Amino acid sequence: MQRRKLKIEELNRISVEEFREAEKIPLAVVLDNVRSRHNIGSVFRTGDAFRIEELLLCGITGTPPDAEIHKTALGAEDSVKWRYFGESLPALEALKEEGYTVFSIEQAENSISLDTIELDKGKKYAVIFGHEVHGVAQEVIDASDGCIEIPQYGTKHSLNVSVTAGIVIWDFFQQLRG
Repeated sequence: MQRRKLKIEELNRISVEEFREAEKIPLAVVLDNVRSRHNIGSVFRTGDAFRIEELLLCGITGTPPDAEIHKTALGAEDSVKWRYFGESLPALEALKEEGYTVFSIEQAENSISLDTIELDKGKKYAVIFGHEVHGVAQEVIDASDGCIEIPQYGTKHSLNVSVTAGIVIWDFFQQLRG
């Protein structure tokens, strides 16, 4: 069995223009005061890989153009639609007005385990990821329709923002893709 690594030209990726026109999964991603530009870039790249609708950058979360974001986004900041909000609550209000069901990704009372959630392909969803140390702000959790947490079985109580986003976006992609 041959396992030759494929060359970039063999991957048949679509162009930025084709990406913009391509069907997306009904998922918006919100970054609530995420401080690391590398985490932001990584979420852009994951959002591109799984064709999210858009990325909402809130509060202290950096925005393109930014060299540190680009370093991990590798151009995904050009393909993924994004908006900036000075605060997260107006972003949530806008998403709800647009018909999104909004979930904070946080360890909280009455949270839903990611491995048990069942999504409806006919609905639009938004997921919120928070600050690397403080998580999603309590006022943002309070304004959300619910909380989802990733079950963990080790000694640590959290995952990196970009890792968490990758896990959650992949799970939503598997359930929502057409």
